[in-house]
Amino acid sequence: MACERMLSKSAAAILALGFATATVAAGEVDVLAVDARQAADGSWTFSVTLRHDDEGWDHYADRWDVVGPDGTVYGERVLLHPHVEEQPFTRSLSGVVIPEGVNSVAVRGHDKVHGFGGAELMVDLHTGG
Repeated sequence: MACERMLSKSAAAILALGFATATVAAGEVDVLAVDARQAADGSWTFSVTLRHDDEGWDHYADRWDVVGPDGTVYGERVLLHPHVEEQPFTRSLSGVVIPEGVNSVAVRGHDKVHGFGGAELMVDLHTGG
């Protein structure tokens, strides 16, 4: 019986931890897809699909970034309004200059409440996504 009680308490603790983690992660921006294409001038265009539970002007996905392996931000797409009724949604950014020798970048989302968080995607620039 003591063993059953210990297992029961452990299971409850694991469940509580799972719910707490889910609550903390709720509302962050997830990057669902990225299409990266290089232009003739060598610059890049990124089309990024995001998912976020926008709630209005106080809590919405307000930007996404293209980030190099060393943390350098090569591009930032600012989102000027909530997309409450449009989920997921895709927005593009052209003219992103990525230095020679950088073979991959990360795309990360940002929202007004949580900042950066949620799923990021790595993009292999040799394959465009």
